[in-house]
Amino acid sequence: MHDDDTSAKSAEPAPPPPAVTDGSPASSDSDQSTRDAVAPRDLRLRGIHHLTAICSNLERTVSFYRDLLGLSLIKRTHNDDDPGARHFYFGDPEGTPGTMVTFLEYPSMDPGQIGVGVVHHFALRAGTIEELEAWYRHLRDHGIQCTQPLDRTYFSSIYFRDPDGNIIEIATDGPGLVIE
Repeated sequence: MHDDDTSAKSAEPAPPPPAVTDGSPASSDSDQSTRDAVAPRDLRLRGIHHLTAICSNLERTVSFYRDLLGLSLIKRTHNDDDPGARHFYFGDPEGTPGTMVTFLEYPSMDPGQIGVGVVHHFALRAGTIEELEAWYRHLRDHGIQCTQPLDRTYFSSIYFRDPDGNIIEIATDGPGLVIE
C-alpha cells in the first residue's frame, strides 16, 4: 500500500519500464528454447486489464469520471515507478479487471500529440442504443460536446473528450463483430 499524501508531485514521468521485445525471433537457439519452456504455445490473453492515461489535475478528472460518468473511484495511490505522481483508479465498484481506467497526474507536462505510438481513444460500454442515446442526452445536458450516435455497423457509439483532451467513446454491445 502506498502513502496517500498527495502533496508531492513530479514534473517528469518515471523512466520507462524494462524493455519489451518487438516479437521478432530470438537471436540464438538457447534464447528460443528458454522461451518455449516458459511460454507454452497455448497461452492466451483474457482481454484488457486496465488502461492508464496521464492527466494534469486529478480533482478535475475525478469530477469527470466519477461525478459525470458514474465510474467508481476505487483507489487513490501513488505510482510505483514515480512515487511523486498520484495514481487514481476508476472502474466498477469491485475494481474488476476490464472495467478499470487509471490516471497518473503530471500537472506540468506538455499536452500530448496524436501520432504513432499514441492511443487514439478508448471506449466504454453501453448495452443498448437506448442507453447510448441516454448518455448522449446526459452529456449534452452537462455541457459536454459529443457526436450524435453513430452507426458503426457492428455497434453504435458517441465520441467526446475528457478535460485533458483524451477521446472517449461510449459504444453499444451489439449487434457485434460476428454478424457477417
